[in-house]
Amino acid sequence: MATLEIKDLHVQRDGKEILKGVNLKTGPGEVHAIMGPNGSGKSTLSYTILGHPKYEVTKGDILLDGESILGLSPDERAKKGLFLAFQYPTEVSGVGYSHFLRTAYNALSKSLGDEKREVFLTVREFQNYLKKNLDEVGLKHDFLSRYLNEGFSGGEKKRSEVLQMAVLQPRISILDEPDSGLDIDAVQAVAKAISSVSRKDATVIVITHYARILKFLDKLDFVHVMAQGKMIKEGPKELADELEQKGYAWLGIQETTE
Repeated sequence: MATLEIKDLHVQRDGKEILKGVNLKTGPGEVHAIMGPNGSGKSTLSYTILGHPKYEVTKGDILLDGESILGLSPDERAKKGLFLAFQYPTEVSGVGYSHFLRTAYNALSKSLGDEKREVFLTVREFQNYLKKNLDEVGLKHDFLSRYLNEGFSGGEKKRSEVLQMAVLQPRISILDEPDSGLDIDAVQAVAKAISSVSRKDATVIVITHYARILKFLDKLDFVHVMAQGKMIKEGPKELADELEQKGYAWLGIQETTE
């Protein structure tokens, strides 16, 4: 179990301040949504939490279980149980999807000294483990023979990211706009996949512009509204419905291009 706390976080990129004092705290088993218009800093926040080198923290802190992670590299943060599902996953030709997942799984298991699972699984054991998770997220078993994200449809890329979350079992999962570019059927499928792999001892943060994917989640505890680099409002899941009905203008927010 893990607690993520973001305290007065200020972040700049190329000399331009993007985050201007973000505060957020999550607990184990919680599902959070971060909503906001384009240009509000949602993706910047996700990249900063995972340690993207182009984003410089100028003030504030990011705490995992009460300890700062600002001095850790992205891979070190991943080994502590942080995970980011990308908005635009990159195609990697020549890298087998199954091999990629097995390498990542073994690396994380070894670093965590995980007592709940074997540090190294045989190829056959891991294939069986993958197939079980494929069924959970609604992907066909022949998916494993493909290269990483190569030729994947939009929905497949999003569910592929959720599959990685299921296989790697992170403590804190951040999904950056898992609904972007998808039709309503694909959005519903991705939401179902997210719900099926969410765990009571882990935290899920869904970053989204629209409320539609949130309607299909089995659980949603908190909704946070972000604008101009700050969290300006938070509330229960009903806040997402209110935003869908009224938009962001009632909060005094004007949409821009991120």
